[in-house]
Amino acid sequence: MDMRRDSWEVVDEVEGDVVVVESKRVKFPAKQHARAVAKRLGVTEGLIYLPGMPSLTYEDSDQEVYFRQRRYFYYLTGLNYPDCVVTYNIKRDGLYVWIPPPNTGRSVIYNGNNPSKEDIKAVSEFDLVATTTHIQDYLTFFASKENGKIFVLDNYQTPVIPNQINYKDGTTIELKPLFDFTLLKPSMDAARVIKSPFEISMIRKANAITAEAHINVLRSIRTLENEAEIEAIFTATCIAAQAKNQAYGIIAGSGRNASTLHYGANNESLEGRQLVCLDAGCEWKNYASDVTRTFPISGKWTKEGKEVYNLVAKMQEECIAMVAPGVNYRNIQLHAHKVLVAGLLKLGLLQGGSFEEVLKSGVSVAFLPHGLGHYMGLEVHDMGAGGYLLSGLSRNTTHEEAQAVFHEMLNAPETTNPSILEVNSVITVEPGIYFSTFALEEIYLPDPAYAKYINKDLLEKYYDVGGVRIEDDLLVTEDGYENLTTTPKGDEALKIILGEEGEESVKGGRKNWFW
Repeated sequence: MDMRRDSWEVVDEVEGDVVVVESKRVKFPAKQHARAVAKRLGVTEGLIYLPGMPSLTYEDSDQEVYFRQRRYFYYLTGLNYPDCVVTYNIKRDGLYVWIPPPNTGRSVIYNGNNPSKEDIKAVSEFDLVATTTHIQDYLTFFASKENGKIFVLDNYQTPVIPNQINYKDGTTIELKPLFDFTLLKPSMDAARVIKSPFEISMIRKANAITAEAHINVLRSIRTLENEAEIEAIFTATCIAAQAKNQAYGIIAGSGRNASTLHYGANNESLEGRQLVCLDAGCEWKNYASDVTRTFPISGKWTKEGKEVYNLVAKMQEECIAMVAPGVNYRNIQLHAHKVLVAGLLKLGLLQGGSFEEVLKSGVSVAFLPHGLGHYMGLEVHDMGAGGYLLSGLSRNTTHEEAQAVFHEMLNAPETTNPSILEVNSVITVEPGIYFSTFALEEIYLPDPAYAKYINKDLLEKYYDVGGVRIEDDLLVTEDGYENLTTTPKGDEALKIILGEEGEESVKGGRKNWFW
C-alpha cells in the first residue's frame, strides 16, 4: 500500500472529534485495527476487553486530573472520552463500545452532556454502542455461551464479573481460567507498528503544526531572553492550531543544558549561550510528532558549534539514506557511531588509535549515549512486539549496559527482533553529539581504557557547545522511506533566524502573530 497515495496531506478537524478531509467525514479505522490485533493474536475466537481511562481527581482535591486516554483503548476506538470500555468479539467480528449513561441533573449544568450514541458512531466504525451499565451482563453471557478466552491487557484491568455461573441443573462454569493476560499486549504492540493511512495522516498533521511552531521560535529567537519563552512560543503556536497536547515534555536546552538529553527545566537565561537544542513535537488526535532542531541563538555559528553541527548533519543524512524495509536498525545505529568516530578523529577530539581501534573501544558512547531512534505513533516512544526498536538504550540503562549493547552491535550485527524495519512503520532518526561534563569527567576520562582516546585539552573548547541533536520522523515505504518532518534545518533555519527567508520560502509559520 502506498501511504503517500492513500493518506491525506491536509486534515481538518471540525465538529468535535469528527475528522474531515476535503469536506468528507472520515471515520477512525477501529475495525481495521481490531482485525489487525486479532490476526497478531493468532486465534479465531475470543473476546478482546479494553477499558479506557477512568475519570480521576488529584489526591486530597476535587480538581480533575488532566485526561489522557489510554493508548491501547484509543487504538481500537478513536475515542477521547473517559469511563468507556471496548470489546471485540473475534469470531463474530463484532466491535462494541460501552459508554457511560447520559449525565443528568446538575451534572449537565456543570459539565454538559455526555456524547450521545450518535456522536460516538460518527467518530468510529462500531457495530454497537451501549452503556456501561450492561457490560457485566454481556461479559457473563459471552463467558457462558461463547466458550472463548477474554483477552485483557493487564490483570488490574480485569472486568468485575462473577467468578462462576450457577445453572438450575446444578452445573457451573468457572470464569477465572478464561482470562488471558499474556497475549494481548505484544499483539497490540506488533499491530500498532504498522500504520494505517488514517494514522499516517494524523502524524503528517502533527508534523505540520510542529513545523509551524519551530518556525515561530526561529523567527523570534534573537529577541528572546529565557528558555521559558521558547517553550511558551512553541506551546502557544500548537494550541492556537488546536493541537493542545505535546507528545512529550518540551526540551529547550541552551548552552551546556543541551548536553542533558531530557533537559526539562527550560528556565535559564539565554545570555552568553551559543545555541539551543529544541526537542519538541505536538500531538494530533493523540498521534505524536517528535522533532529536534539545534541552532545558534544569534543565527551565526561559532567555529566549534558549526563543526559539531555539520558532523551531526552528516550522521543524520547518511543514516536516513539507509532506511528501508528489511534493514536492521542496529546497523544504522552502528553506522552513526562510525561517522561520529571518523569525524571526531578528524577534529582531533579523539586520538591515539586507528579508526578501528577507537570504534571498538566504545568511547563514542561518551558522545552519543542514546539510541539512534524509536518507533513512533500513539506514543512518542512506541513499542513493537519485542519491545523498543533499540532495546537497552533508555534513560534507565546503566553505563555498563549501554556499552554491552554497543559491543553487541559491533559483534552481532544480524540480531533481529525487534530491530528489523517494516513497511508502513514510523521511526525517528536522531543522532547527536554531546559534551556532558558528567559523562566525560566522571565516567570516561577517569577510565584509562577510554581516556587514552580523548583529547582532554581540546575538549575544553567544546563544552560550551553543549550538545547538538537533529531529529526527523520517517515513514518506511516499499522503496525506502518518506520524511514526514517538514521543519526547516541547517542553512534554511539560519535564514529564518536572520530574517532572510522570502515570503514563500517557508511552509507554515505565522510571523509574530500573537507575541
